Amino acid sequence: MDEFQLSRRKAIAGGVALLLSGCGGGGGGSNPVGAAPTPVSSPTPTPTPTPTPTPTPTPTPTPSPTSITFADASVHDPALIKVGGTYYVFGSHLAAAKSTDLMNWTKFADGVNAANPLFNNVVTALADTFTWAQVTDLWAPDVVKLGDGKYYYYYCACKGDSPVSALGVAVSDNIEGPYVNKQIMLKSGMWGQPGADGVTIYDALTMPNVVDPNTFFDKDGNLWMIYGSYSGGIFILAMDPATGLQKPGQGYGKHLMGGNHARIEGAYVMYSPQSKYYYLFTSFGGLDSTGGYNMRVARSLNPDGPYLDAKGNDMANVKANPALPLFDDASIAPYGQKIMGNYQFALADGETGTPVGYVSPGHNSAFYEASTGQYFLVFHTRFPGTGELHQIRVHEMFLNADGWLVAAPFRYAPLSKNATPLTAEVTANDAVGSYKMINHGKDISTVIKPSQAVKLAADGTVSGAVSGTWTHNGGNKITLSLGSVGTFAGVLSRQWNTNASAFVVTWTAQSVDGVSVWGARTGA
Repeated sequence: MDEFQLSRRKAIAGGVALLLSGCGGGGGGSNPVGAAPTPVSSPTPTPTPTPTPTPTPTPTPTPSPTSITFADASVHDPALIKVGGTYYVFGSHLAAAKSTDLMNWTKFADGVNAANPLFNNVVTALADTFTWAQVTDLWAPDVVKLGDGKYYYYYCACKGDSPVSALGVAVSDNIEGPYVNKQIMLKSGMWGQPGADGVTIYDALTMPNVVDPNTFFDKDGNLWMIYGSYSGGIFILAMDPATGLQKPGQGYGKHLMGGNHARIEGAYVMYSPQSKYYYLFTSFGGLDSTGGYNMRVARSLNPDGPYLDAKGNDMANVKANPALPLFDDASIAPYGQKIMGNYQFALADGETGTPVGYVSPGHNSAFYEASTGQYFLVFHTRFPGTGELHQIRVHEMFLNADGWLVAAPFRYAPLSKNATPLTAEVTANDAVGSYKMINHGKDISTVIKPSQAVKLAADGTVSGAVSGTWTHNGGNKITLSLGSVGTFAGVLSRQWNTNASAFVVTWTAQSVDGVSVWGARTGA
């Protein structure tokens, strides 16, 4: 069976007047009327006073236009970890990059070969993993720092056309390695043989493909690992933080989502101390440029679920129909909160450059910056018309009024980068104007959603490609009621539009149906 797109292994590297003035003067006198004449004598000349120079005024500087640049890197399936003031992402094919600002990335490792600095000759260090997986390659990893101060690198290898995979862990004192292999933790794809519990015969319809690990701590300090791709779906294991291994007696763990070879993968969990929810991110569809990859979210009050969408659907029941052709998308498309898929903004008047747009954005990690209260979405994406070239992207996320995470329409750049001070507050008056709107829909397809022109009027109406009403709810919150399109709870912000070379007012909003819409200001 062709369970995974082989294109995942062909992901390519790839990779913004002085004013001078002066003055002078003089004076004279006369005799009073009736006074005796003054004897004539040779007058002594009065010295001409030396003019006092007028200071040249200091010119008021004219602010330069804001210029923001990015340095891009290609890391597929980026898993984020922050160490000190540096953000690291680790991805497939043993790639890794780092940044201090989430905008400019430097790649420092790539390729499953003896020269990769993350391991001392990974080819020999993980030889047993490659032997089992029948391929010398590595897929999406994760890195976590445990209580012993060491960094644990969770790796996985997969044959690619079947769920024959191995998942293990290596350890280092340094985030940049080298990592020393500890052991294989799980295997899958053992046809006709027992799976992880040592008893039940492995079944790819109900048991996981052991790839795409993500480890996370819950609010109480307990360690978990969520993992899985296609096959039997997404599973979670309770972990031992002292060893970095799974606690015994769990087999493959608890099933949370997917099954019957549904195209669901790239699970990642982030806890919000504000909403008290655990958010489970996954990517639906195929990862390549024709796969329709898109990111979705479900949430739970417990780290191990159940995870629900806004309509209350338990994602554990979301799986493909085994009676339909393999990789049935129709059965899973209605579920989860879709936060981003294929799209492209049109250029508005005055905008230049390649129109901003993504193709198959996905396999994300997520991060809560406690010091600022910000949420970030970190993922890879392809682009319209560029094939399989992919790069890292980071977007800020916000909690809407319903407690769901919504993603900003443009890649992250802090307001502090603006040439003149900008406030994060977006008032109702600020929000009035013309926008280009993206409706991400709920489908899993290759269609690139184009932007549409809409206008938010001061009287609270919405007109243009869609019609309805909008309400500013204070605190940068907005509600858009767009007729049959839906009612959307959203957040206003100012984001950097590279095509306009300016920060513009934007909104990002989501409906209870799990559809996300974006707006980017284009004018009055």
